[in-house]
Amino acid sequence: MVAAPRPRNRRGEPIDPVPFLVTTGLAFTLVFSFGPLYGLAYGLSLPRALAASAVGFAGVALVAHRQLVRSAPPVDAGPLPSGQRFERLLYAGIGLGVAFLALTLPLL
Repeated sequence: MVAAPRPRNRRGEPIDPVPFLVTTGLAFTLVFSFGPLYGLAYGLSLPRALAASAVGFAGVALVAHRQLVRSAPPVDAGPLPSGQRFERLLYAGIGLGVAFLALTLPLL
């Protein structure tokens, strides 16, 4: 049986694709669940709201690819040091807080 090719980081080392796939899947779900509704709340037409959601999803997917594929350590590198894990968790929390704040703006 032939194994599926693994994505590679910028150094050419194979990486785990699951974090990227989960992140982009969740981003697609959230952006296309809330994006058109909020676009309509801001006065956009439905096609423009869908286009804005698609652009937003493409931006999130590009950032996720850069962080989780291109800059990823190889599979056999072992766990990240605790300082780097905490920093990533902190940035993710700040990003989630900004996203929640942006979702409440139309409700004010």
